[in-house]
Amino acid sequence: MNSQLIRIEELSPLDVEEMFVLLSNHFQGVKRDVFNNDLDDKNWVILIKDEQTNELKGFSTLLMYDTCFEGETISIVFSGDTIVDPSAWSSSALSTSWISSINKLRWEYCKGRLYWLLISGGYRTYRFLPLFWQQFYPRYDTATPENILCLIQNLAVKRFGENYDIKTGVVRFAHPHILRDGLRGIPAERLQDPHIRFFQTLNPGHFDGDELVCSTEICEENLTRAGRRMWFARTNSVDQIPV
Repeated sequence: MNSQLIRIEELSPLDVEEMFVLLSNHFQGVKRDVFNNDLDDKNWVILIKDEQTNELKGFSTLLMYDTCFEGETISIVFSGDTIVDPSAWSSSALSTSWISSINKLRWEYCKGRLYWLLISGGYRTYRFLPLFWQQFYPRYDTATPENILCLIQNLAVKRFGENYDIKTGVVRFAHPHILRDGLRGIPAERLQDPHIRFFQTLNPGHFDGDELVCSTEICEENLTRAGRRMWFARTNSVDQIPV
């Protein structure tokens, strides 16, 4: 698999069409105007393509921005539409390029500490947090610190408005993306993982497209061993990242 990080405005019409088709093939409820508006709201996208056929196998849109919280300027990376075709699940292309891309982009955008604002509509997405980050929230083995909870709620209210339920920490969109049959739900054996079991407890409506709001600080000190390997992945440039 090859991975490419490019600015939203540099996407070709073909890229955009392939992204829409890929998302629609895996989710119910994908509307073209909602997809276009979401894309316009982002500033970067990671494309995952088959090295032999150049077929789009996955993508993740990103919004990098600054905000103020408790008198401090901080930077945020928000993950938008994200999908990887099951035929590419054995590849670490997306996770590798995501972390190494953020390591590069932070030098251009960050004016303070950098946080990842992530909404998890499926256990696979949530599982990225314990895999790559030492401290993240919410998590099963410790309560979310008050200052982090306030940060998450502050960011979620500003970004999702009335779609965000501050009591449950869950976002319910008017037009949710619901995984198609065969992709949604959690296999019974995966519930042996306490992280996945916790995700199901906090987001019981994930089957219907509910999204759990999560966050972690993005810094070298917070990386797991697996995260560090990807953080320092060799890259040629910010625009083209071979995996």
